[in-house]
Amino acid sequence: MLTAYFHSIGGASGDMILGALVDAGLDPESLNRELRKLPVKGLRISASQGQRAGLLGTHVTVSTPGRLREPPTISQFIENITQSTLEEADKEGAIRILNRLGLAERRAHRFWEATQVLHELGDLDTLVDIVGAVAGLRLLEIQEVFSSPLLAGGGTVQTTHGRIPVPGPATMELIAEAQAPVIPPTREHPTPGELTTPTGAAIITTLASFESPPLAVNRIGYGLGTMDFEEFPNAIGLWIGEHSTHTLVSDYRILETNVDDSTPELLAFAQEQLFTLGALDVWFSPISMKKNRPGVLLSALVPTALEGAASELILSETSTFGVRVRSVERYEAAREVRQINTTLGTVPVKVKLAEGRPIGISPEYEPCRSLALETGLSLAEVFRVVNEAAWKQL
Repeated sequence: MLTAYFHSIGGASGDMILGALVDAGLDPESLNRELRKLPVKGLRISASQGQRAGLLGTHVTVSTPGRLREPPTISQFIENITQSTLEEADKEGAIRILNRLGLAERRAHRFWEATQVLHELGDLDTLVDIVGAVAGLRLLEIQEVFSSPLLAGGGTVQTTHGRIPVPGPATMELIAEAQAPVIPPTREHPTPGELTTPTGAAIITTLASFESPPLAVNRIGYGLGTMDFEEFPNAIGLWIGEHSTHTLVSDYRILETNVDDSTPELLAFAQEQLFTLGALDVWFSPISMKKNRPGVLLSALVPTALEGAASELILSETSTFGVRVRSVERYEAAREVRQINTTLGTVPVKVKLAEGRPIGISPEYEPCRSLALETGLSLAEVFRVVNEAAWKQL
């Protein structure tokens, strides 16, 4: 699954996001063709190479017919998109961003009129940034988007309402609404200026999830902002690559103990109780212990939350005096259980998925065992019938 990850190196704004897309391989002219689908004439972008601190990247400049006499409303921008010939998915994505931006503006300025104007965001640049980001991700064939925490910035900025703190109220409303992680400035390292703009925050909080997926990165882009600091680059990074649909889960523990003086019955009972408690797996391995005595290594894979209870159970149900514990990670494939109709009856089948496609099946044992006993068929034959029916129905 082709995935984009935005790395907020030194902020996030609409033009920085467009710059990162272009730097990662998006053809500016293909994006201009999309902008010409809007009913507003004269919208286009141009791209140039630049440097912020020590980082090279792409800076995008938005060209518009000129500043509007009156700041537009959210509904006017939405009307522009609705009347366009953009792809339907692009329309839907851009309108979602604008609605989120409008809600944040209303909350920030404490009013709820539908005719609310955008003030500083009222230039056509905002429309270009939002439509360009949505269309650009589609043109790059991105299927999912993730982002790092956003940088807050610091200080104050002059607006039509007067001087306000950075990050601005609208930006903070967007961050709060999405419950997005944010990196605030510290006293030791104050960050000057508005690093994350309302438009940048609206695009990312609407389109991205704030997670760190495992990626096989094959393209990288850097979008440059307008500010240039010595301490860090005013830029956003874009990593594009394949995201494994198998999930890495790290919240597990393996419990182990060596036993040489418990009977098989006691060990079997301990295994049964561990499974009842919620262990994901419990197994035995033959080992050689001191004085050349044969023994058993009891291992249990449990969620971290069950570590204490599982350790107590092992100590009480076996003869061991100690349990070793270590943290483990594992990749887990997506799975679901489906009811499969067969000539023998309905059987639950566990289905392993990759990118939503079934790549493996496993009929549940107990229902298949019951069918074998009821029909007189061998268990292998029941499994064959269920497997064949499952693959036809999936």
